[in-house]
Amino acid sequence: MSVRQWLPLTGLVLCVFVFNMSEFMPIGLLTGIADDFGVSESQAGYLISVYAWAVALLSLPMMLLLRKVQYRTMLLFFVGTFAFFQVLSGVSTSYLMLMVSRIGVAVAHAVFWSIAAPLAVRVVELRYHRPALSAIAAGTSIAMIIGLPLGRAIGLAVGWRMSFVTIAAVTVAILILLVLVFPKVENPGTFSVKRMPDIYRNRVLMGIYVLIALFVTGYYTCYSYIEPFMLDAVGMSPETVTLALTLFGIAGIFGSILFSKLYGSTRYIFLLISPLGVLFALLLLDPASSSPAAVLGVCLIWGLFGTMVTISYQNELIVAAPPDAVAVAMSLFSGIFNIGIAMGAIVGGVVVDVPGVEVLGQNGAVFVLASVVFTGCFLIRWIRAAGKS
Repeated sequence: MSVRQWLPLTGLVLCVFVFNMSEFMPIGLLTGIADDFGVSESQAGYLISVYAWAVALLSLPMMLLLRKVQYRTMLLFFVGTFAFFQVLSGVSTSYLMLMVSRIGVAVAHAVFWSIAAPLAVRVVELRYHRPALSAIAAGTSIAMIIGLPLGRAIGLAVGWRMSFVTIAAVTVAILILLVLVFPKVENPGTFSVKRMPDIYRNRVLMGIYVLIALFVTGYYTCYSYIEPFMLDAVGMSPETVTLALTLFGIAGIFGSILFSKLYGSTRYIFLLISPLGVLFALLLLDPASSSPAAVLGVCLIWGLFGTMVTISYQNELIVAAPPDAVAVAMSLFSGIFNIGIAMGAIVGGVVVDVPGVEVLGQNGAVFVLASVVFTGCFLIRWIRAAGKS
């Protein structure tokens, strides 16, 4: 891959890193935020669900509104918007102000995640498309390895506000890099609201959306409250919780490598095994809670297969969507993904408040099981019938 290709790809991966670090940072800081504003942990969890709902509701309308804007301009503007609202999050003096600032970040997120994967494959040659998608997934995993634990460590050391300010500073540096190296990428601008039925009639795309809605709801029923689960149910120390979050990211790196190496030769097995692995991890979570070491092992399985699900089905979406509708199709993917996050945070909050944090895994597994059954019985068959690779 030439310098002209990997430099803009690196800029995108760095953006993925900070966007993911920002989105999931409240997961590692829920206790501190709740204590600071005098709210419960489940109320603090609404920062995750409201953020996700904002992304879900805005992704498609924003992409339709911006459908004729040149991609480089769109990318630079919304990375700058992201940095601004991170600063606002850092100086928030009330729960409401923090919530408003998080919604502002969500607007930038809605646009960025609609164009990140399509841009990754646009700035490299065709033969590098799969490694480019793997790099985007790796950015997410690195955020879990370094970003989320680092944000948590900063929050524990000097207060959660400095975690958001740090993200803003790093984002400004990335924005400067993008201004210097990111090429002009034309937006076809030919897709319109009138062609939305083309998306809805595409059986593979609709199947991917159903899968993601079910899978992500189950995943985030547990993951949204992983910090209180590990502290209260497992009895881990704060430092061990940080290690567990790091293991998620390390496992995700391996998941992206497996995708790059194996997906082409084991495509349909990969598509089924990925959600099945997460189901296995969630079913093990509650029985493993008596042993911190066992829970750390479950985190490795969970992070590995979770990354494999996201990256493999993003690839299938790019293949299945009409060429000029990839960004719009991806905006729906991002929106539905975030509906799943929001629903998972809500379901998880109910579980935490009523039966207790100890049974999060069993409740999340119900939704992931539904996604596995749907994939095995319908989605893989539809992908085979479409005949694209």
